[in-house]
Amino acid sequence: MKQKDRNKKLSGAEGFDSYYSNLFGVRWLSIKKAFSLEPDYAEWKAGGEKSYFLDSGSVRAAVSLPLENATDILDLCAAPGGKTLILASNMNEGANLLSNERSPERKNRLLNTVRDCLPESVQERVQVICKDGAVMCKANEASFDAILLDAPCSSERHVLADEKYLSEWSPSRIKTLSMAQWALLSSAWRMLRPDGFLLYSTCALSPEENDNVIEKLLKKFDDVQICQPEISLNYKDFTSSELPEYENTNFGAHILPDKANGAGPLYFCLLKKNH
Repeated sequence: MKQKDRNKKLSGAEGFDSYYSNLFGVRWLSIKKAFSLEPDYAEWKAGGEKSYFLDSGSVRAAVSLPLENATDILDLCAAPGGKTLILASNMNEGANLLSNERSPERKNRLLNTVRDCLPESVQERVQVICKDGAVMCKANEASFDAILLDAPCSSERHVLADEKYLSEWSPSRIKTLSMAQWALLSSAWRMLRPDGFLLYSTCALSPEENDNVIEKLLKKFDDVQICQPEISLNYKDFTSSELPEYENTNFGAHILPDKANGAGPLYFCLLKKNH
């Protein structure tokens, strides 16, 4: 069977089921069932007028990015802003955070999150911009000590919850997204300073959007070090939620909802740039 015909056969709800059944085997049924439950939300209180609610798996990923020695920090795909709040809450007093979002509409949501949820003293050190992260490296090479890249992804949980998106699903979407993720990751790597840390994350299930993107970085650059994603940032002063455990993958960590009380899916991988 030709690849084009195989992809056509795999499209829509039936193809979606078949594709992820091949990835997870019998476990796919429990993952799919967990998607129908309410996500495990954490309330993040950053000191502003409002609290912010986000998946506890997202919190677990974001608090893995070390900021101890970071002066210049970048959140590359930042909207709607939950991870920006986590970084802003934990950055040093002399540090600055640049939060970027390519979509003008989503950038406005990000701005509102920053204004509503952060105290003014912290807002002053957070700059929100609207640029294409895949080409930002051209003007910002080796400019940041810490970078968080929460890349656009398949977001299967949302696909499964929307009949329209589910009917339009096909493996070609995963391939297209993985190419965009690679463009963002390679750009982010060029913007990272030596000894800096980069956290790559998605809410996708497929290795093609997760470990495979990291593997491509390892093949392209010889200064990449994979790090164990320990909890590096304070979170207990900002949320009372317990953070979920993760499962190890070849290069990173995966939080899957069937074994994490509904949290996730959330893949993350912590990288360090060696000299």
